[in-house]
Amino acid sequence: MDFNLDDSQKKLARQIAETCRERLPERPTAHFSPEQWAVCGEAGLLGLSIPRDYGGQGLGALSTAVAMHAFGHSCADMGLVFAAAAHQFACAMPIVEFASESLRRDLLPKMASGELIGSNAITEPGAGSDSTALKTRALPQDDGGYILDGFKSFAGNAPVADVFVAYATTQPEYGALGITGFVVESERPGVMVSEPLRKVCLRSCPAGEVTFAGCRVPVANRLGEEGQGRFVFQSSMGWERACLFAAFLGMMERQLEETLAYARSRRQFGKAIGAYQAVSHRIAEMKFRLESSRLLLYRACWGMDQGDPQQLHIALSKLAISEGALASSLDAVRIFGGRGCLEGFGIEEMFRDSVGTVIFSGTSDMQREIVARELGL
Repeated sequence: MDFNLDDSQKKLARQIAETCRERLPERPTAHFSPEQWAVCGEAGLLGLSIPRDYGGQGLGALSTAVAMHAFGHSCADMGLVFAAAAHQFACAMPIVEFASESLRRDLLPKMASGELIGSNAITEPGAGSDSTALKTRALPQDDGGYILDGFKSFAGNAPVADVFVAYATTQPEYGALGITGFVVESERPGVMVSEPLRKVCLRSCPAGEVTFAGCRVPVANRLGEEGQGRFVFQSSMGWERACLFAAFLGMMERQLEETLAYARSRRQFGKAIGAYQAVSHRIAEMKFRLESSRLLLYRACWGMDQGDPQQLHIALSKLAISEGALASSLDAVRIFGGRGCLEGFGIEEMFRDSVGTVIFSGTSDMQREIVARELGL
């Protein structure tokens, strides 16, 4: 096995790092700005996995993960990083893989450039981990279209989104096999979006609630066939659980670098605190989590590129990174002490942002369920 990055991957990572240093903020803003979004579009960060024919970079899963790792490592605003990742993996990729050719031609170039912002609308008050328990209905019409009625919560990018990938039940009697995915433009009559929700993590990515009230959607906006929504969603989650979390692997690496620098410079009782076993062992654990998570991520993405996107490897990767990010962030806070609790140093911010990783894109408990199922339990 060759664990080295190739020249094109190294070049892409360097370019992303340079863009982040020169054109993106060192600290998060209240919500990402149109200017910051445009920079992400110009740098190709909004269309990494979108095919070149539609304005993207056409990268495979592993190269996309390398790029997202560089993004998370070099950009301190993880809310912006998350917004860009959710835009392309949970919204653009379902369009790439399941939309009609006319819809791809119309939407994807604008999504890759940043002219349009995408959001994924699936979660509901009664359908979180159990995404098959959707109450949102899509009633088929005589003209082949649908009328959507329902309520979605925790939709990332929703307050600023131009395009939603939304999931609704077309045939409730079929349960999970009765769910269908749709592309819904935010300007359609019957689409209402809330003000941004106030949340503890990823604050610069606005999240909101979406209401569909008698929203008419043409059949051309359907993703795949009727009843194929669960498959559409699972495919997008493969991209999100692997490649989005590569950005948090990058955050973990940045966190380790900052913690090492602090442990070498901070002195107590006449020597650097890194010389104390209580501190050095925490840092060793941080390094262990980082490198083991990296290997699991590369294994999952390699499988996707080989046409074998096993849920087992993707779930293991997502679980390792999210749990590792949370545990290492707490270790970093403890090592930095009082400074780790203050705003402005970035340590408490990484801790807050890591809290969300064990919840979104499928909770850690759901990843364990997937692993157990894949092992035949």
